[in-house]
Amino acid sequence: MGEIDAKTLGERIRDARKRADISQEDLGRAVGLERTVVNKIESGVRKVTALELSDIAGVLGVRMSSFFEDPVPALVAHRSSQGLDTADSSIDALLAKFADEVEFIASLGVAELGLDAADIVGQASIVPPSTNAEAEALAANARELMTLPAEAPIQRLSDSIAAIGLLAFSRDIGKDSADAGTVLLPRGGVCLVNSHMKVGRRRLALAHELGHYLCSDDYRVDWRVDSRPDDAVPMEARLDRFARALLLPEAALMRQWNDFVARYEERGAAVRLASNFRVDMATLAKRLKELGLTDGHTADLIRKYRTTQADIIEMNLRVPLEELQGTTIPGPFARAVLRLFRDERISRERALDLLQNTLNEADLPLVRERRPDEIWKFVS
Repeated sequence: MGEIDAKTLGERIRDARKRADISQEDLGRAVGLERTVVNKIESGVRKVTALELSDIAGVLGVRMSSFFEDPVPALVAHRSSQGLDTADSSIDALLAKFADEVEFIASLGVAELGLDAADIVGQASIVPPSTNAEAEALAANARELMTLPAEAPIQRLSDSIAAIGLLAFSRDIGKDSADAGTVLLPRGGVCLVNSHMKVGRRRLALAHELGHYLCSDDYRVDWRVDSRPDDAVPMEARLDRFARALLLPEAALMRQWNDFVARYEERGAAVRLASNFRVDMATLAKRLKELGLTDGHTADLIRKYRTTQADIIEMNLRVPLEELQGTTIPGPFARAVLRLFRDERISRERALDLLQNTLNEADLPLVRERRPDEIWKFVS
């Protein structure tokens, strides 16, 4: 751990406490200190002992070593812009937590994490789109970077974006919170999607966050993706267009829509395409309209369609596993955690914590039995 002075350490404790939404009094009660003592520690007036710091870290749900590490620059810039006394929202706090955990694993040099793949994005020299045509071109470029076919549905978007260094987590943070957020790391990035939304909206939000990542936006939290007018926030609107184009390639829709309508009528065509490309009806309707394949009236009708169980049976629709449902962690992150556990570089408890209860203790791989006289050192 690096050497920092008491004032800096106190500031980091204070920031972590605020992100955890815990008062000085409650923190003090949890670790056996008076509120005034906690205040002095956070002000740098009183030094904190190692045992006290360990207890504080445990209550705040962070690694003790994180107090001695320089935070992600994008998070520092974001917090500075919000003001020192502004508490982070739920999505801000979770993004900070996931960014910290990814950086922790990256610092241990685990190849499974795959952040080296982010280099391909930097080499692409991507310019943020300023027109719809440029947004469409960026979507095509993104598919090339992820080595995806130009017209095929993207089955597992979270896996595809991980292949270029963006790791997507999901958590249900409620209907009144943001849709998604992204933070750039020194290498790669971390994204969080609010899994309270249905799968089509989750995938659209993730595609939008991919746009921010490709355009090297340091920190972004997005609310109600794709619900704003095109002229409301120009860059956000271009990235909305990018997200739709990524999930619903123009060439595929131009080739399939009229053919499907002729064969299955309008509703049957919409249900099949929405299912094939794993988008919601609102996204499909807007995409068809912007490509000139439907008028406004037809788009409004499509937006109201719902896929029923009868549709799934009668149309023989494929129903894949829900993507980003509930609490999920990206595959490369999970594999990196398991590698560290197998190599006995982290403890069982730490591995389960990093895996966020997506695995239980019985799911963890077996490690070799240790002799009583062996001394083992784990990374905390």
